Amino acid sequence: MAITYMTKEGYKKKMEEIAHLENVERPKISQAIAEARDKGDLSENAEYDAAKEAQGMLEMRIAMLKNEVASARIIDESKLNTDEIQIMNKVEIKNVANGMVMEYTIVADSEANLKEKKIASSTPIAQGLLGHKVGDVVEIKVPQGIMKFEITKISI
Repeated sequence: MAITYMTKEGYKKKMEEIAHLENVERPKISQAIAEARDKGDLSENAEYDAAKEAQGMLEMRIAMLKNEVASARIIDESKLNTDEIQIMNKVEIKNVANGMVMEYTIVADSEANLKEKKIASSTPIAQGLLGHKVGDVVEIKVPQGIMKFEITKISI
């Protein structure tokens, strides 16, 4: 079982999602299956088939979430530092070629969200940045080729 790193907040969100799926969504699907079953012949009942498929997807999602939290290691944010880039650091980098500045927070894969500028620690950019310090220029292989980034700031 692979270890999943999470913040306390990320762990709490996963637990809330599991509770919602088990206590709200699961009963809804059970009700839909019961209603479809009451309509008679199950061999040609599209509603029943759809409800059973939805149930299978829901149970798979619940199992996946439970597996993630079972293998979770909570990151102690009080032990984070900014000497070199590590998971949970906010990093400001400058594209050496065009001067464009970007800021990302490197997070556990399960908490990645590009809209919130949170990139997974397993991505090529994060992998290329981890362990480096402010002022370092790193070369990172991306689908477009090799890009150079200067690390301009590390924060928490």
